[in-house]
Amino acid sequence: MATATRGQDLLSSEFLTQLDRLALVSRRAFRGRARGERKSQRKGMSVEFSDYRQYGVGDDLRYVDWNIYGRLDRLYLKLFVDEEDLCLHLLLDGSNSMSFGEPSKLRYAARLAAALGFVGLVNLERVGVAVVRDRMAEGWSPTRGRGQFLSLLDFAGKLRAGGPTGLSEGLVAYALRSRDAGVAVLISDLLDPAGYERGLKALLERRFDVHVIHVLAPEEVFPILAGDLRLTDAETGEVRDLTMDGEAMGDYRQRLGEFLARAESFCRANEIAYHRVTTDTPVEEMVLRQLKGLLLA
Repeated sequence: MATATRGQDLLSSEFLTQLDRLALVSRRAFRGRARGERKSQRKGMSVEFSDYRQYGVGDDLRYVDWNIYGRLDRLYLKLFVDEEDLCLHLLLDGSNSMSFGEPSKLRYAARLAAALGFVGLVNLERVGVAVVRDRMAEGWSPTRGRGQFLSLLDFAGKLRAGGPTGLSEGLVAYALRSRDAGVAVLISDLLDPAGYERGLKALLERRFDVHVIHVLAPEEVFPILAGDLRLTDAETGEVRDLTMDGEAMGDYRQRLGEFLARAESFCRANEIAYHRVTTDTPVEEMVLRQLKGLLLA
């Protein structure tokens, strides 16, 4: 169907109406490249009055408040709030492990990215998408304006998982080549034997406001397995035979708990916002409840 090809089945019209009332929240102030709808920390010359300061040599006389000059015989400039845009960087793990589940973790990630991207675009922020595999294989360059949303849906709707994971390498490369910092949202299952920490730290070093949305399939959290099994690694192709009994299940749950705790602890220690979700959680609930007040307002 054409709608599926263009990704228009990712988000319902009712959900978009709810998203239209939201805006992005950043824990850091960034200098934007174009006028937007976000109040800046800087003082500029837009329409909303902010403050006064004394006139200095070379200042524009058009902004002198002549009423104050008439009363005080001193020159003061009117200052206004400058409005600027923010850049939202949506970083999606596109490795083969993200194909697991129904819906797949990548499909869920694409829906989350489309929802967050819509909020950014309707608020005149710049929004870009990058797909991280063992390298930066695909990307949707940062752009702005509500009119770009169909293009974003088209890109997100065509995403397919494949290849090994290289989170740190991909994130380091992205951090180094990005012209502007901003809010970076990594949507990933974090299943990379080489780790993800170095990549996240590279984003922090470039002054990104980093969020991690840790996506897992419910079958990964509560596996229903029993008996003699042959498991194949989705990315390396490694085959392992095992017997899933009570002891093995207990060991799996312990390792999973340690993995989740380590990810959350690392993020908290480095002031990275950590959000965990399973793909049986409606995307609408994740965005409107779990992310509201943290990434959205």
